[in-house]
Amino acid sequence: MKKVGIITGASSGLGRAYAKHIDKVMDLDELWLIARREERLVTLADSLACDCRILALDLTERGSIDMLQQALEEEKPWISILVCAAGFGKFGGAEDMTARETEDMIALNCRAAVEVTRVCIPYLHRGSRVLEVASCAAFQPLPGMNLYAATKAFLLHYTQALRRELATRGVLVTAVCPYWLKTEFMSVARDTANPEAVRHTPFAMRPEAAAAWSLTMSGLGVGVVTCGPIPFLMRVGGKALPACVPMALWDKLRKI
Repeated sequence: MKKVGIITGASSGLGRAYAKHIDKVMDLDELWLIARREERLVTLADSLACDCRILALDLTERGSIDMLQQALEEEKPWISILVCAAGFGKFGGAEDMTARETEDMIALNCRAAVEVTRVCIPYLHRGSRVLEVASCAAFQPLPGMNLYAATKAFLLHYTQALRRELATRGVLVTAVCPYWLKTEFMSVARDTANPEAVRHTPFAMRPEAAAAWSLTMSGLGVGVVTCGPIPFLMRVGGKALPACVPMALWDKLRKI
């Protein structure tokens, strides 16, 4: 049975970093690279040692999930690792979001992650790993990034429950909750009606560091990986403090 890794959002940012790191540290027969931009996937595949299968899919479209499911049914692979890294955010409050931004953010950050995972579950076996890329934004409500934070809170809770559901099968499930990353996320987030809703994103991490750390921690069976001291403190603060406290602090920081 062919052992494969599947990565969504592989054309850039954290997804691309995962592909490069998995290529170095895991012995796979094939990597399945999923994203909208086929030319970027081709470039990435050419840079990897592992054989790659390119699936140029827009996961906001329901038909794309059907195409992935069909490919899985035809190949019947052993999915050694699944990384759901596709997602995006927009700066601005609820009144700043367009209907399309709202729809696409929920579709990609929530529904697509759940649906990709659902169609992959039959091909997970003992020792397989699932990494769902959430965010430290999941730990508390964030005015000015309201919808994005809410979608990531959904994904965090989904992943934590999924971990329990798949534990008896020996599948390791991890929610990845990094801080700001030096990726295209920032330019996409600022392309909105209110880009100044979040004025600065200090102490951003390299995606390569977040990918390497989270892959190591997932292999050790860690359920939630925070990828650094700041998101760790945000996680602790989100549990220890009433939501009004971190929201008030965030409201000041985002306007500096």
